[in-house]
Amino acid sequence: MELLRNADLAPLTTFGVPARAEVLARFRDVDQLRSLLMAPELAGMPRMVLGGGSNVLFTRDFPGAVLVNEVPGIRVVSEDDHHVWLQAGAGEVWHTLVLHAVDQGWGGLENLSLIPGKVGAAPMQNIGAYGVELKDTFVELEALRISDGEVVTFDRDACTFGYRESFFKREGKDRFIILNVTFRLAKDPELNTSYGAIREVLFERGITDPGVKEVSDAVIAIRRSKLPDPKELGNAGSFFKNPVVPEADYERIRRAHPDVVAYPAGDGLRKLAAGWLIERAGWKGHRANGHGVHAAQALVLVNHGGARGADIEALSRRIMDDIRARFGVELEREVNII
Repeated sequence: MELLRNADLAPLTTFGVPARAEVLARFRDVDQLRSLLMAPELAGMPRMVLGGGSNVLFTRDFPGAVLVNEVPGIRVVSEDDHHVWLQAGAGEVWHTLVLHAVDQGWGGLENLSLIPGKVGAAPMQNIGAYGVELKDTFVELEALRISDGEVVTFDRDACTFGYRESFFKREGKDRFIILNVTFRLAKDPELNTSYGAIREVLFERGITDPGVKEVSDAVIAIRRSKLPDPKELGNAGSFFKNPVVPEADYERIRRAHPDVVAYPAGDGLRKLAAGWLIERAGWKGHRANGHGVHAAQALVLVNHGGARGADIEALSRRIMDDIRARFGVELEREVNII
């Protein structure tokens, strides 16, 4: 068990802002994790678990132990004539899992291609894209309960998935550490190409009868055209959730802005496109002191180089205040602020 003191966290996050941890340690299985949680050197310290670092913004040094989840493995745990149950370690890169399923022709994850981060973070925020959410194929996960070191199994109902949230972001926050996740994938998949952008890419490529690989490739092309590569420009993807508002609020905004982008959300609600709100407010392409808003996608806050996490967090607050004042809408961050 190696404990690194005064460890640099910048290379472990996609924002790449300066921050250090009092102690950094890595674990690859439940026994190593239990040893770390019981280590006398870490007793009394604040703790946090880090996966791919793609959904976190450090605004300061972390005065405790950062535990990096590297639990590996992708394996079939069961199958029948129509489905396969695929389990992945929480430390696996999410896109690696998606490509594994796509290469086998198994459907269900292809619309979630190229989402950054690791498998363990995916159920925490119920990741979603292009008409698909993680909960659609989720079966169960195993997580270690920090209070007693027991491994607990959570099925879909126990995870209480919502829009970009779950039990693990609410009541279960800081109480469990996810070890692996199991998905039910289709051998004869029904593809979801309802989003216009996917249909456009498939049409441009002359594909009329796509399979899971063609859909995955289309999603990858779309994401690469809209979102900056964190290896080239520090970012955490979409910084804000799309706000869900009552129909009356949507109609109020639509009367003033007929081109507002929104989608039905059921139960008399509408999901507004946060990117449209931010762009209409004039923030798209904003730049100051090494940080700003991406020029091609207003949902993405970026580190152009040398930015501090506190600068990016302050920019997010200014944007939230402006959207509230202009549209009467509360934006909520997707990114975890430390």
